[in-house]
Amino acid sequence: MTGRQPDRAFAEFVVKVHSRCDLACDHCYVFEHADQSWRRRPARIATETLQAAAQRIAEHAEKHGLAEVSVILHGGEPLLLGPARMREILTELHNIISPFTTLHVGMQTNGILLTERFAQVLADFDVRIGVSLDGDRSANDLHRRFRNGNSSHDQVVRALEILRRPQFRRIYSGLLCTVDVRSDPIRVYEALLAQDPPRIDFLLPHATWDSPPWRPDGAGAPYAAWLSAIYRRWISDGRPVAIRLFDSLLALAEGRPSGTEWVGLDPVALAVIETDGEWEQADSLKTAFDGAASTGMTVFTHSADDVAATPEMARRRAGLGGLSPVCQSCPVVAQCGGGLFAHRYGSGTFDHPSVYCADLKELIMDVNDNPPPAPTDVDPSLLPPAMLDGIAVSAGDGAAVKRLEEAQTAIIRALLVKVGQGLETTGPSAQNWATLTRLDHDHPDAVSGVLAHPYIRSWAVELLSGAGTGTWQGPGYLGSIAAAAAFAAGAAVRVFAPVRDGRVHLPTLGTVLLGAGGPAVAEVRTNDGEIRITVEGETVAVRPGERADARWLPNRRLTADGLTLLLEDLDPHRDCHKLPAADRLDEAAAGRWADTFAEAWRIVRDEVPDHAEELRVGLRAIVPVRLTGDGKSEASTARQAFGSVAVTETDPASLAVLLVHEFQHSKMNALLDICNLVDITKPNKITVGWRPDPRPAEAVLHGIYAHTAVAGIWRVRTSRKIDGAEAVFEQYRAWTTEAIQALERADALTPDGQRLLRKVSGVVSGWRP
Repeated sequence: MTGRQPDRAFAEFVVKVHSRCDLACDHCYVFEHADQSWRRRPARIATETLQAAAQRIAEHAEKHGLAEVSVILHGGEPLLLGPARMREILTELHNIISPFTTLHVGMQTNGILLTERFAQVLADFDVRIGVSLDGDRSANDLHRRFRNGNSSHDQVVRALEILRRPQFRRIYSGLLCTVDVRSDPIRVYEALLAQDPPRIDFLLPHATWDSPPWRPDGAGAPYAAWLSAIYRRWISDGRPVAIRLFDSLLALAEGRPSGTEWVGLDPVALAVIETDGEWEQADSLKTAFDGAASTGMTVFTHSADDVAATPEMARRRAGLGGLSPVCQSCPVVAQCGGGLFAHRYGSGTFDHPSVYCADLKELIMDVNDNPPPAPTDVDPSLLPPAMLDGIAVSAGDGAAVKRLEEAQTAIIRALLVKVGQGLETTGPSAQNWATLTRLDHDHPDAVSGVLAHPYIRSWAVELLSGAGTGTWQGPGYLGSIAAAAAFAAGAAVRVFAPVRDGRVHLPTLGTVLLGAGGPAVAEVRTNDGEIRITVEGETVAVRPGERADARWLPNRRLTADGLTLLLEDLDPHRDCHKLPAADRLDEAAAGRWADTFAEAWRIVRDEVPDHAEELRVGLRAIVPVRLTGDGKSEASTARQAFGSVAVTETDPASLAVLLVHEFQHSKMNALLDICNLVDITKPNKITVGWRPDPRPAEAVLHGIYAHTAVAGIWRVRTSRKIDGAEAVFEQYRAWTTEAIQALERADALTPDGQRLLRKVSGVVSGWRP
């Protein structure tokens, strides 16, 4: 989004350690699809090949300054190596790579040969294990059988029982399930859930336009229907387990990375090394044609940078520009991303949409129309009926908005507890967590002040969803939060904060500039109004109250009568809105924002004083947004960032409207966190005047609530004879009136939702044309 060319560094390497398998799954892309290169490769990776591969990974990490890399042991079936050889391989990898970067090792296996002895070897090296299982016995036996036709289900379940044992639970990374629409989706979901996995991956069976997936006769989007059935059950269950596909689509809907190559436009950062040392592209390409994944390079002759520079890899980093014209013009392209690259193949080219295009589009629309409530342990009694009534009519009840903010802080605390529970018992992240909990005990107000920053929650949700794997998205950001809280409390602490692009960000305070290069973690000490950050023996000292200099970019604040908030152009998690956040503003632009905001705030207080009181209590930050191509003023809120508004630079009168409009959405999001307003068992779609496409009930309720406030502003402006105001007021009044009537007919609200709608309707019906 900054215009920088995508980095060519690989963060993940799939290393084939055994190229044969003890199962004969008929949907396997390695053995059963177009590419048959496995036949000419050695069954096992030789020691010299492994050493050369590890050296290439180590040199790549050193050259690009990578703080960590992942190596996924793959096959074939890696467990065919046996425990002794596996230990040798893991030892070799760590000996060669670990001096240059932090090495994370994972493995994908069918689990058949997993024993307690084998599990102990893998646990000794912290190898995270993903197991392939397609559901209950009947679903799994559709494809995952031995060569003699016998079922593999019992052996896989036995392996999972080993991984669930306390001594091995930490290396159990999840289940991989290939979709078959002939199986019952809910039975599959329940069978997978019964294995208590940390994560579930649902994969569409590999197919191309030349070899399309099986579909029932007359079915338009059967894979979408199958996955949507699970999605709705998953939401109803309260999202009891991370499901990568759904989490990725939800993250993309909020403008965050997908964390997978299956959806979204994230650049591919993965390379494959075969048992003979050949570099390859992603394994899924083997389904396209014989040699589709080949690069013609080996670890003996070429570096990882050579592979990254190939035209094929460049295209995988090209984002939107690498897609077909059909995809580029699609309204859901930012989430779909054209689907998996291999699935676009047909008639000798990849310049097609995915062969699953219709399914992906239908699934994405269903996910977008039915977003899950945020994870929360908040008591709904936090908002009594009288306060709900006050918020419904925006009566200027600052206490009610304060209660919403307190509920948000409780949600954030619950999320942080979940983050803390997932940490290792030792190491920098564990120390950061201990420091933060100690600060919360000794200085709860200082910690709460930092946790009220809108983008703490967006970071925590991203991390817990499994999408947050980057430097600032990881658990190390707890150190930045703790340092900011310690500074606010005037406490002396020592924590460890993540470094990205030579920067350490401290939420609510600003960003320390360390310069390019260096490690990914810095030591941070706070004491006596000063923050000292040390990296590789060099220390930078800053005082957050001081002006910007070569080492320090402070958060700017917008101040007007009765209100102070952040002009947030630094926080690394502010891009959770649907609009592109602007980079750091120059002084001239910041000055314009200060003047525009002061006048906009005066207008809000003058025209709608009740809304002004609610904004004064709940608005925390404004995020400047880059203008899009049409140059129109735009604004947005984010479900996971209460109290923030992302908005383009505009005139004061327009900014006043946008702030009121978007804060209504922010309040509604907070209400939905603690009140069940919509009956999700009634997936009605309703036609409204402000959108061409039918909308789900929750979105309609959002629109009614926000547009009522906007109409109220234009009603005041109409009474003051402002040119053009009456037409705008009548438009919003008509839209809102019609939408209220449509939502009442749909009967899609809970009793609380109906109560809120009646209150809003009472306001609107009191207006006369």
